[in-house]
Amino acid sequence: MELIKQMELYAKEHHVPIMENDSMDYLCNYIKEHEIKRILEIGTAIAYSAIRMAQVRDDIEIVSIERDEERYQIACENVEKARYQNRITLIHDDALQSQVEGTFDLLFIDAAKAQYIKFFERYVSKITHSVVSDNLAFHGYVEHPETIQSRQLRQMVKKIKKYIVYLENRSDFETEFVSIGDGLAISRKKAENK
Repeated sequence: MELIKQMELYAKEHHVPIMENDSMDYLCNYIKEHEIKRILEIGTAIAYSAIRMAQVRDDIEIVSIERDEERYQIACENVEKARYQNRITLIHDDALQSQVEGTFDLLFIDAAKAQYIKFFERYVSKITHSVVSDNLAFHGYVEHPETIQSRQLRQMVKKIKKYIVYLENRSDFETEFVSIGDGLAISRKKAENK
């Protein structure tokens, strides 16, 4: 699809973080395999992942939250170009304040890394199947923190590590860490908690 190529190019030129291709393919296969229909995404950016997820099947509906005004506007344009306005609902808001109606099969978290635990806790009650979190390898820094120069980056990596431990300790979810792209966590709700 031409639009996808254009978005990838735009993201590269404007330094917009979008999901790496192999992670995206993995997520799309996961959605297909588990017959995921309703998705809540935290962090729309330019709607790249929302559009890719919507392409999996015609019955998929996505609600995506983005707080950056400029990215939200570009996302709206892209969703319109893809003709997915009836299946992708974009919300311009802070995901920690936003009110979202209904339940979802999957929560996809790809936003401010330092807030991952808060995002998980805020929306977990609306999720019936799984939570997917992106960027948990954080460009290799999580595994090799000794290579970090900046204090700010060190703090970020600490928060990601804390989130990983948090996921491992949640008894209502079973988490698999997938070292693909920039690192994914697939947290599936245990049967007795569904």
